[in-house]
Formats: sequence, C-alpha cells, structure tokens
Amino acid sequence: MRSNRIRTTALAATALLAALSLTACGGNDNGNNGKAGAAAPAANTTATTPDTGKDATDAKGAKETDSGTANAPAENVSTTSKGSTGGSKSGKSSAGTTASGSTSPVTCTGSNTKVTVSKVSRPINHLLLTATNTGSRPCYAYHAPALGFDDAQAAFPVLRDSIPQAVVTLAPGQSAYASIGLSGEPDGQELHKGTHLTVHFTGKGNQGSTGAPAELTLPAGTQWGDNGFVTYWQSEMADALMY
Repeated sequence: MRSNRIRTTALAATALLAALSLTACGGNDNGNNGKAGAAAPAANTTATTPDTGKDATDAKGAKETDSGTANAPAENVSTTSKGSTGGSKSGKSSAGTTASGSTSPVTCTGSNTKVTVSKVSRPINHLLLTATNTGSRPCYAYHAPALGFDDAQAAFPVLRDSIPQAVVTLAPGQSAYASIGLSGEPDGQELHKGTHLTVHFTGKGNQGSTGAPAELTLPAGTQWGDNGFVTYWQSEMADALMY
C-alpha cells in the first residue's frame, strides 16, 4: 500500500512538473510572441522612417522643382515686361515722329532750302546754283529752276538736254546743283548787266512755280544774254557743269 501510495505520489509529482514545464514553455512562447509582436511594429516603424525620409526628399525635390518652374515664368514675365517697355519707347518714338510731322518727302522750295550762286572757272561764262535742304524732311528738286534776272519779264531758257534720269531727292543736308550758261549761241548777242537773281522752284507737274522763291545777289560783273540757259537740277555738281 505504501509503495502504491509513493508511486502514485511520484506520478502526480511528475505530472505536476510536466504541467509546470508546459506552462512555463507556453508562457515563454507567449512572451517571445509578445516581444516579437512589439518588435515587429518597431521594425515597421524603422522601415517606414527611411521611406518617410525618402518621401520627404522627394517632396523637397518636388518643391525645389516647383520653385524653379515658378521662377522661370517670373524671368519670362520680367523679360516680356522689359520688351513691352521697349515697345512703349518705340511707340513713343513713333508718336513723337508723328507729332513732329511726317517724314515723307515734300517739294523743295525757298523755304526749306538754302540757295547760293557762285562763279566757276570752267566752263567759262557759267554760274553754279546750289540748293541745300535745310528742312527736317527729304524734298524733291523737280525739273529745272525758273530764273528771273533783275527786272526781266521773259523766263530764262531751260536746257532740255540736261534732264536727269530720275527726280533729284534731297535728304536733310544734301544739295542739288544747276548750272547757268550766261550766254549762248550765237556769239555777239547783247548782254545785260545782272545784279539780282530770283530762283523759283517748280512742282511735280511743272506747271509754274511753287512755294517761296530764293532771292540772290549775283557775283560782281555778271552779264547775261537772252540766249543763255539753266540746266535741270542734278544730284552731282559735275553733272551740272558738263553743259
């Protein structure tokens, strides 16, 4: 009996130890699971942190890209604005030109030119007329000047052979030339002493004079004849003096 009781007690103790061992193992497993479970979120947090950092870098890069993109139009706007300002200045310049008058050519007259008369050594018995544009606009020196010596009533003859290929156009400051042959053929004609010369300008249609004439004093000792001539206006002095 005592042996059976001891055996039973030993078996019970063994079973108890086994149960305690199982309980301890279960508790350790649960603890490990708990620790692993707690470590898992920490691992996830660590994994998320680099991702978040990467995302933040990407976001920063995106922000910098957006900032660069935003700056580009700002530069374009500045350039455009500067260009617009230049355009405004051009417009102002154009407006100023319009206000001061058109730049289209006008007819040369005694009002917008300075006319001079001078003696020349060659050819002999010739005078040279020079008309310089003193205006702010180009002017056309049409046809030939219409001359009036002193109180002469008849118009001074014009040399038709001197017609230029094109109308002489004078920019401001430029000059046109015409030569005056004081006496022509035949020789031995009566000569008149000249002291004063009136120079009229003609219009495009060559129908009489236009604008104010130029009033000039002739060089001392000038004599002219009824058979003299005046050339058409030329753009070169040599062309005028070749007749």
